[in-house]
Amino acid sequence: MPVDRPRTTADKHDRIIDAAIEVFAEKGFHHARISDIAAKAEVADGTIYLYFRNKDDVLITIFEEKMGMLIEGLKQSLEGVDDPLERIRTFARYHFKQVKDHEALAEVLQIELRLSNKFLKEYRPTQLWEYLNVFAGILRDGQERGVIREVDPFASMWAFFGALDEIAMQWVLANKERKLRFSLDASAEAVAEIFVRGVAANPSAIPVATPLPSQFESLS
Repeated sequence: MPVDRPRTTADKHDRIIDAAIEVFAEKGFHHARISDIAAKAEVADGTIYLYFRNKDDVLITIFEEKMGMLIEGLKQSLEGVDDPLERIRTFARYHFKQVKDHEALAEVLQIELRLSNKFLKEYRPTQLWEYLNVFAGILRDGQERGVIREVDPFASMWAFFGALDEIAMQWVLANKERKLRFSLDASAEAVAEIFVRGVAANPSAIPVATPLPSQFESLS
């Protein structure tokens, strides 16, 4: 049985979270055991329960903490980007970059999180709303400046996120099943182009984007 090392409380918490992401991605949420997480984090099994009530609590904490980091990173990526239409493109690029750069976390958030009854039935994902409200804020700013037409920010933010979320899901599944994987970079540009031209007050004034290479890339 692993024995706790003399590290700080915050360090143990972070190690447990990082270990849980790897275990959930590898074994799946339902098949993963608290003992698997403890072994990966190099702590005693009972240590997990000093920080979390159960496995669902670990999963929801992953969502809360990582979404908080994603929101902060998104806001930083948008700093210095003044044009609302370009901010939409930046949002799409940022979202897919995080999926590509953090595959295990993407698998947990895209697939395993949906397997938690507690998350689906009892939990209110306020961080997700905050993430979506960044997009709604972009639309409102663009409408005030006359570069975005009068579209419903609520419906639009969910439509935008729905496109990002479904493409990310298919990319994760393609990776998991070792199938042909498509390019997230190309997907970011394609989604952004659709939404930018869809909400722009004067879409004919937008230069035609240069297409990226093939939307598909083979897995080795």
